Amino acid sequence: MENFVILSIETHLFFARIMREHALFLEAGFPCKEEEWIKKADWFRKQFENLLRDALSISDGRINRCVTESDELVTRFTIPAEKRTAALSGVPIDSELSVAAQNLRPICSRQDFRRLVPLVQRLNERAFRLLNGLIDFKESILREVGNCRLFTTNYPLLIKHILREAKLYRATIEELMQNKRPSYKNLRKTEDFWNQIMMEHALFIRGLLDPCEEQLIDTADNFSKEYCELLEQARCQDAVATELTEQSLKETLKYREFKEAGAEDILNCKIDSIILPLLADHVLREANHYIRLLEYDNAR
Repeated sequence: MENFVILSIETHLFFARIMREHALFLEAGFPCKEEEWIKKADWFRKQFENLLRDALSISDGRINRCVTESDELVTRFTIPAEKRTAALSGVPIDSELSVAAQNLRPICSRQDFRRLVPLVQRLNERAFRLLNGLIDFKESILREVGNCRLFTTNYPLLIKHILREAKLYRATIEELMQNKRPSYKNLRKTEDFWNQIMMEHALFIRGLLDPCEEQLIDTADNFSKEYCELLEQARCQDAVATELTEQSLKETLKYREFKEAGAEDILNCKIDSIILPLLADHVLREANHYIRLLEYDNAR
C-alpha cells in the first residue's frame, strides 16, 4: 500500500505538471480565430492544474528523497519562466503550485499510508479519465493538421511527441490501479521511450532557434544524432543493457548542461529563438526526470 501511494503521488507531481504545460503550449500555438480549439486546450490546462494542486496537497513528507532532489518537479528557472511565459502568451499560470513543489519534504518518518489509499485511488481514476480526453484531443489536432484543416505553430512531430507522453502517463496510472509496477521502471522500455523523447527535444530546439544561432543549432543537431545512435544500438542489440544505460546516462547528463544553459539564456533574452521560456524549462525537467530513472537503475 505504501509503495502504491508513493508512486502514484510522484507520478502525478511530475506528469500532471507536464500535461498542464502541454495544454498551455497547444493553447498558445493556435491562431486567434480558432476559438473552440483554444477553449478546449484551456479547459485541459485548468483540469490538470487542479489535479496537480490536489496531488500537491497530499504530497508533503510522502515522496522519495531522490524525487525532491532531482529537480524534475521544479528547477531554479521554473517560477520566473512561468511568469515570463504568462506575460508573453496571456495564458495564466498558477506559480504558487511551483512554490509548493519547491517546499515539498521527502519521507522522514513512518506514516499510515493506508488512510490515503482511497484518496489516491480517486486521484488516479480522475487522471485516467482526463488523460483519455486529452489523448483524444491531441489526436484530433494531429488529424486536422494532417488534413490541412487546422493551423498551429506546433510541429506535427511535437504533437505526436506530447501524445506519446500522455499515453505513457495513462499506462503508468493504469498499471498503478492494477497494483503493478509502473511501466517506466522497466529499463529497456524506459530507455527506448526517453531516448526518443530526448532526440526529439533536440530536433525541436534546432527548429525553434533563430537561423543566426548556428552554433546552438549544430549542438542540438549533434545531440539528436547521438540519441538516434543510442536508439539504433537498442534496436540492433549492439550493446548489453548495462552498457546502454551507462551511455544513456552519460549523454543525458551532458544534454542537461546544454538545456540548463539554454533555459537560463532564453529567460535572460540572450538567445534568438521562438522558444517560450517555460518550454525551455519543461524539456530540462524531463531530462532531470530521465536522469533520476537512469540513476535509480544503476544503483540497484
